[in-house]
Order: sequence, then C-alpha cells, then structure tokens
Amino acid sequence: MAVEGSQPLTAGAAQVDVSPRASQFLFGYPHVERYSTGIHDPLWSSALYLSDGRTRLLFIGNDVIFVGKGTVERVRRRIREATGVPEEAVMITATHTHSGPATVDYVNSSADEAVPLVDPVYLELLENGMVEAAGEAVRRARPAAAGFAAADAAGVGTNRRDPSGPSDPEVPVLMVREAGSGKPMAGMLVCSMHPTVLHEDSRLVSGDFPGLARIGLQRDLLGGRTPVIYHTGPAGNQSPRHAVRTNTFEEAERLGGLLAESVLEAVNGVEYRSSLSLSCRSRDVDLPRRVFPDVAEARRGLEAAREKLDRLRRGGASRQACRTAECDWFGAEEIVVLAQAAERGRLDPFYASCLPAEIQISRLGPWTYVGWPGELFVEYGLAVKRRFADTYVISLANGDLQGYVVTEEAAREGGYEASNALFGPQAGEVLVRETLSELDAAQSEERGAARPD
Repeated sequence: MAVEGSQPLTAGAAQVDVSPRASQFLFGYPHVERYSTGIHDPLWSSALYLSDGRTRLLFIGNDVIFVGKGTVERVRRRIREATGVPEEAVMITATHTHSGPATVDYVNSSADEAVPLVDPVYLELLENGMVEAAGEAVRRARPAAAGFAAADAAGVGTNRRDPSGPSDPEVPVLMVREAGSGKPMAGMLVCSMHPTVLHEDSRLVSGDFPGLARIGLQRDLLGGRTPVIYHTGPAGNQSPRHAVRTNTFEEAERLGGLLAESVLEAVNGVEYRSSLSLSCRSRDVDLPRRVFPDVAEARRGLEAAREKLDRLRRGGASRQACRTAECDWFGAEEIVVLAQAAERGRLDPFYASCLPAEIQISRLGPWTYVGWPGELFVEYGLAVKRRFADTYVISLANGDLQGYVVTEEAAREGGYEASNALFGPQAGEVLVRETLSELDAAQSEERGAARPD
C-alpha cells in the first residue's frame, strides 16, 4: 500500500522508560541463568513522528532484543486507534541489545533449561511503553526542520567471522529540530552492528553500546532527554568481537563514545529543511522454508564443533577464535534442536509467528528507509544500497524471523549464524528482489507524478 504527501514538515518525539521493574532473564546467550540484578542504563522506547500534511510516519525504536510480529500487530492497532496514524506507516524496531528481557519465544532455545519463556508482564509493559511513546510524539507535533548527515562507525566493530570481510560502517543520521527556535527535537540513526559488547557474565540491564552512545549524544548534542531513535541495520555477521579489548561496561562506553563522536562530527554544520516530502508503502512476502539435515547428521556436526572448540582452547588460540568456535558450538546445538523439531513437525507454529514477512519503505525527502524483519547479513543491505543511493535498510523491523538469514557462501561454510536459522539464503534473496521491485515502482510513480499533463 502506498501513501504519499508533500510539504511543510511537522514533527514530535518522545521516549518512555521500558526497563523491567523486577528481575528479568536477560536474553541472548545460552546455558546461563542470567537474571538481572539491577539497571546499568535504562531501556527506552523512543518514537519520532513526522508529517507533511498528507503522509504521517512513526518510527519507534526499542532497546530490546526482538519485537515479535504479534507485538507489532497489537501496538500498531492501538496506535491507530489512539492517533489515527495508519498501521502500515508505523515502523517498530529492536536495537537487539543482549542485556534486556526476552520478548520472543525462540524455537532454538526451547531445549535450553536455562532459558525461560517470555514474561507476559514485561511484554505488556513494553507494549504499553511503545503506545505511550507514540501517542506523546504525535501530541508534541509542531513545525520542524530536518537535516541529513552520514557518520562513520568504523572502530565500533567488524565483520564477525572475518574482520576484513563485508561490512557497512555508514551511519545515516536524521536530525530534527524546531523550525523557529532551532531547538533539537530528536535524532535518528541506523548502525549495522551487533550490540554485544556485554556477554553472559553481565547481569545488569543495559542498552549496550547503542544505549551508551545515546547518553553521549543527549549530553553533548541534544540536551537533556531529547529522544534518540536508534535502529540496527543488517548486522547478522557484524560484531564488536574483533574491536573490543574487554567485555565490560567501560568498553561499551568506549565504543558508544566512538559512535557518538562520529555523529557529532557528521551533523556539525548540517543544513536543515522545513519542507519535506514523505511517503510510505509496504507489502507482505512469503519466504521459503529451510531444508534441515536429519538428526543424526546434525549430531555429528555438534560433535565436530565441540572437538574444534576443545582443540583451539588446548592450543592457546586467540580469544576471538575461541569465541567464534564457541558460538559455532552453540549453533550446532541449536541445529540439533531444529532438526528434531522439523522431524516431529513442530516448526509450523514458529513459521506462522513470523510470516508473512513485511517489507516497509518510508521516504523522507532525499532518503529512503527500508524495514526488514529478522537478522540479515550485511551483504543484503549493501545489495539494496548499490542500486538505490541514500537508501538504508533497517533490520529487526516489524517482526522477527526466528534466527539469521545468511548468504549462500555462509550457508556452505556453516557456523553459528548458518545453524541458527529457520530460513535459508533464498529468504534474503527474496527480500532484496522484492524490495528492489518496490523501489523501482516508487521511482516510476514519482517520475509519473512529476511529468506535466
């Protein structure tokens, strides 16, 4: 569905604290009963509302590991009822912090006795926070101006499996301020990097380096509690693993500081425009299911992964090499679980929970944001950027895909990401192909609208 409009810009922004009120299991690492003992930095649901008089858009970024499709449907419906913003014009994302509560029940974790099911009390708190942030952002709407800049996240992380492999350090930054006074109203950025500085030994709630980058930006650029809407780009194979010195809060602050400093430099002197054309369109697509190995083959893979990890540890391999092999072992365990579930016909409810997959395309003046669900390898986002300039893919948007979507090469090589997936590389190819088709159609419509009668 397409919704289009033009001129003059109004905007509003708000943030709501969605930190857990009681101890919660911190989701993201297996085999550890990792219940929170406190809050290092708050988790936020941050909303940015934009309108050009005809098209209304809402971006809601949340400091949690996932937003499930069911959550998105419920929250969108409530936002439409409260504000009138069309459901297809609301993008809801997760930053993917591994130091926040579980928000989606994952089939890969179903055999892990340390990992509980989602707490419905926390999920209700989170959903209420999203609705509140969205409603407040709409109520605060006033004449605004927008500025566009590109920061560089080099130094925050690399390709997870190969530090010299494909990556995308470009960080698109949207700055919004009051049209008259120039007072900052919000910042929105997209960074293609896993927020996994903190590991399973940390038991404090945290947004990881994105949350700490936000604190730095609010302190040094925006002032006070001005919302920063943070989205994670395609980062399935992107990680701080080869950039960190330790897995501590001090290191998360360092990397968050690097990102914040780059944003500060990028927006210095940026030009603002008070007139902006907005549009949005979305479509649902089916994704092909993965073919799983039989259980015996999966168990042989698990044994081989364990032997490799033991061999690396005995041989004094680097911390990074051992961590990669450890994660591959985790993935080998998970593919056994998936193979067993497939053999017993138990995957259908999990496929149903995340399909159809939504492609959402939001145009803001010269820039286009594409929302995809799930954890995509960076190559898929780069494929879109190669065809369409100033187009940025946001992952973990409007649902999850119960794991990674890897490339054909990664699927052949195996490893953690390729194992931890309900969908194969064909799913990524479908998302790219259908996205390019939608962008081509939008471009053709724009040319047609600009053609004189």
